[in-house]
Amino acid sequence: MIKLNYKNADALVIGEENGLNLEAEFNEYKDKIAYIIADLNKRKDKNGQWLQWMNLGYNEETLWYVKEYAAMVKDRFENILVLGIGGSALGGLAVTEALLKPYWNLLSEEQRNGLPRIFFLDNIDPDSINGLLDVLDLEKTLVNVITKSGSTAETMSQFMIVKDRLEKALGDNYRYNIVATTDKKTGVLRQIAEQEGYKTFVVPDDVGGRFSVFSAVGLLPFALVGLDVDEITNGIKDMDLALKNTDIHNNIAAQNALIHYLMDVKKGKNISVMMPYSSRLRYVSDWYAQLWAESLGKNKDKDGNEVHIGQTPVKALGATDQHSQIQLYNEGPNNKIINFIRVENFDTTLEIPSIFEYTGIGYLGGKTINRLINAEADATRVALADYGRPTVTISLEKVDGYNVAQLLYMLEVQTAIAGELYNIDTFNQPGVEQAKNYTYALMGRKGYEESAQILQSKMTAVV
Repeated sequence: MIKLNYKNADALVIGEENGLNLEAEFNEYKDKIAYIIADLNKRKDKNGQWLQWMNLGYNEETLWYVKEYAAMVKDRFENILVLGIGGSALGGLAVTEALLKPYWNLLSEEQRNGLPRIFFLDNIDPDSINGLLDVLDLEKTLVNVITKSGSTAETMSQFMIVKDRLEKALGDNYRYNIVATTDKKTGVLRQIAEQEGYKTFVVPDDVGGRFSVFSAVGLLPFALVGLDVDEITNGIKDMDLALKNTDIHNNIAAQNALIHYLMDVKKGKNISVMMPYSSRLRYVSDWYAQLWAESLGKNKDKDGNEVHIGQTPVKALGATDQHSQIQLYNEGPNNKIINFIRVENFDTTLEIPSIFEYTGIGYLGGKTINRLINAEADATRVALADYGRPTVTISLEKVDGYNVAQLLYMLEVQTAIAGELYNIDTFNQPGVEQAKNYTYALMGRKGYEESAQILQSKMTAVV
């Protein structure tokens, strides 16, 4: 199981001004935490609670269909192209980047054991889209378009472009190069898929995009590039069992949720930094940024009070960002809690040659890069403590499907518990919907004419 070390958030280490008396806080909040955990697990099977993501690790039917389809299309495609944005892409990007061999798309077909390359179009920058489509052979590309509503402007505009090019290249057979992941019954993409005969997978009801990584949204791309989806779901199930424990002393998601909440409301630490010391985990920080920001950044609590709460997530990468951000973290505003992710055992070992022994860098010779990166993680953690800056460290034995699944699921549960502590709706996103509606109006979507007029007047009035 992954581990959480929170001692450098404790007042005993970093002082009363910036640290928490954690044992006292755990005891004070133990009943509330126990209630929250029990309540989340009680509500997860109820419609409308948006907690079905807690059941995804047990969805054997989806797992079977995903593996069946991956086996059916094996050896047919050189590329997988995922069209999606936000939760439809970030989870898939985080997991594939972590679990595939580094620089996967640059490896030869033989080095990839005949498995396809994978690309995520998660933005609508025209140069990036044109650049990718110019180098991909679409006839040898399986396109996975992902949007639950089927009306996401970014994803559907990408899809319209790609579908048009596929149809011109392949004629009626283009439909065999498309697989859609969308709502089970409704939405524009569901309608198009049924009319045109695409293979489809379902985004389950009551699963928000940022919590969808272990549904077909993520599992399908994982299976298509040969990742062990059984190992991934085993990691989820084992972590889910551990996180059902209502005792905060034995529940790492509850511990980190409470630490973050109290650091924010008691100590003014309104920024949460996610800093893995592994390049393979760098996109976990991007995924976490959406999960934490969109779930907890709310202007009203459940009682209708104006609260304007939520920590700002910041992504960083160790050791790279020791040279760009740590100066600020050590000596700038003390308004952050830093989450380190530490990997105990890397897949490979890289020794530093014993050369230049007569110079000031000779001490590095004969040691390993593995030892160096973890020494940097440990040294940075201690240095931050010296400056009175709170940190927690999440440790993974290794970067594999089991551990990465545990990590992401733990962070999802942590987010849900934190939302209950803040007394906000963790699963809505009204601030996102406002901008979406304005975009529909600017692009001329039917039914948004009045909004377009109002928006144009506002834009004209801005100097």
